[in-house]
Amino acid sequence: MLRRLTASAVAICAALPVMAEDFRWASTTDPQTMDPHAVNSAPVLGFLNNVYEGLVRRGRDMAVEPALATGWEAIGNGEGWRFTLRQGVKFHDGADFTAEDVLFSYERASSEEADTRSWFAPVSGVTVVDDFTVDIMTSAPNPIFPDSIANWMIMDSGWAEANDATRPDKEQGNYATLNANGTGAFKVTAREPGLRTELQPHEGWWDTVDHNITRAEFTPIQNPATAVAALLSGDIDMINPVPIQDAERLSGQPGVQVIQGIEARVIMLGFAQEADTLKYGESDGAANPFQDPAVRRAVAQAVNVPAILQTTMRGNAEAASQLVSPAMRGYSEPNAATIAYDPDAARAALAEAGYPEGFGFGLKCPNDRYLNDEAVCQAVTSMLSQVGLRPQLETMPVRGYWPRLREDDFDMYLLGWSPGTFDAEHPVRFLASTPNEEKKLGSWNFGGYSNARVDELLPMIQSEIDETKRQAMLDEVAAILQGETAYVPLYVQPLLWGARDNISLTQRPDNFFILRWVTVN
Repeated sequence: MLRRLTASAVAICAALPVMAEDFRWASTTDPQTMDPHAVNSAPVLGFLNNVYEGLVRRGRDMAVEPALATGWEAIGNGEGWRFTLRQGVKFHDGADFTAEDVLFSYERASSEEADTRSWFAPVSGVTVVDDFTVDIMTSAPNPIFPDSIANWMIMDSGWAEANDATRPDKEQGNYATLNANGTGAFKVTAREPGLRTELQPHEGWWDTVDHNITRAEFTPIQNPATAVAALLSGDIDMINPVPIQDAERLSGQPGVQVIQGIEARVIMLGFAQEADTLKYGESDGAANPFQDPAVRRAVAQAVNVPAILQTTMRGNAEAASQLVSPAMRGYSEPNAATIAYDPDAARAALAEAGYPEGFGFGLKCPNDRYLNDEAVCQAVTSMLSQVGLRPQLETMPVRGYWPRLREDDFDMYLLGWSPGTFDAEHPVRFLASTPNEEKKLGSWNFGGYSNARVDELLPMIQSEIDETKRQAMLDEVAAILQGETAYVPLYVQPLLWGARDNISLTQRPDNFFILRWVTVN
C-alpha cells in the first residue's frame, strides 16, 4: 500500500544516528545550471536550495521562516520592507555575508540577463542601510512580498566579480554555470553536467545541522526502469519520481519505501496566441486558429482528462480547473468547475469557427520533466485527432525544450506550473500578464496571451491587504482566463518518491528535495 501524504509537507522522521553516511539520489532531470539567477525552473531552484540561501526560506510545512535575514518589517505605509540580516554568516569560500551581497544579488537577479527578473516586478529599489540592514522598496504596498522571495538566492558579490560572473548567462554560460559559492548547508565539490554532481556539508554553516550526510551525489537517470533498478539494488538511496506504473510493485519490495503526495504543480496546455500564422501548419503561412478563444475551448472539450487520470496517471492525479490547485491561497471556488469532455461540442465549435475539417499544427512536449509527460502528450494527440485536429507531436529533453519555447518554436505546448509563493497571484504574473520586459511581467507567457483587464487587476491584487477584496479580484481573473481558455488546465501532478527504508526525509508539495533534512539510518 502506498503511503499517501497530504498537500502539506510531511517529514518521515527517525532518531539521528551516530554514524555519518554517503547519500546518493537520482532524478530524471539534471539541473541546467548552478547559477541561481540564470534559469527559473524547479530542477534548478530545488537543487540549489541546498547550496544557496535567501533572506527567507520555506520550512518543512512550507511556512516562510528566517534564513539570511533574522527578521523583517513593513516600512511606512506599505512603502517597502526592512530586512535585518544575520551576522556571522560565511560563504563556502570563507567570505563574509553582508548587505552588499544582497544589493548585488538584487541587481543581478533582476537584470535583463536573468530568468528571475519577473520576481522583482514590484520592487522600485534596494537600499543598504548598514552592513546588516537592507530596505527593499516596492512601487505599491505588497503584503506577500516576503513570501515571493523564498527562492531568491544570495550570491557573494566578490566571488562573482572575481570570476567574471556579475550577470547570469543562460545561453553561453560562465563561471557560475558550473561552480557555486553559497551560504547553504551543502557546497558543490564536483560538477559534471548530465553525469553527476557531488556535494559535501558546509562546515561553517550558521544553522543547526539536522542530517548525518558526509557526502551526497546526484545522478540524472532519464530511463525510469534504470532508476527503479538502481534503487532496488541499493546503488541509489532515493529516486524522484517513481514511475507511476511501478509505484504499487515497488511499494511491496523489501527494503524500499514509496512516499506519495500531491504537488503544487498544475499541468496544462498552452497556445501560441500572439502569432498570426502557425509554425507547423499544413501550408506555408497558414493562419493561426489558436487566436480564436472558441478554438482553444474546442481543444479543452476534446481532451478527455478523466481518461488521462485513470489510464496514464493510474488514478494518482486530480483534475484541475485553474492555474493553481485548490490547496493554494487565492484559489477561486466560484470557478472550480472543469470544462467537460465533449467531442461533439468540440467538432461543432471548430466547424463554427471555420475549421469543419480541422487543421494541422505542432505540439511540443518535454519527455523528462513531468511525470509521464510524453505519454500524456501522446494521449492528448490521439484525443485531438478524434475531433479532426492533426497535431504533429515532437518530444524532447527539457534542456532543449525551454529554448525552443522561448524561440516561439511551437503552436501548442505542455507546461507545468508550481507557484513559488503558493499564491494564485504567481501564475497571473508569470503566465497571464502581457509580456513586458521593462515591467518584468509575463516571462513564462510563451504564447503571448494578453488581456487588458488581467493586466489592470494584477497590481491591485499585489497591493490589496483586504482578503475579501483581493479574492474577488482573483475570482475575476480566474473567470477571464477560463472564459477565454487562455490555457487548458489538465491536472494537479502527484508526488511519487522512492527511497531505501533506512532513509528518513521530508517531502514538500513544491517537490524540492532538501538534503539538510535527510538521515541515513
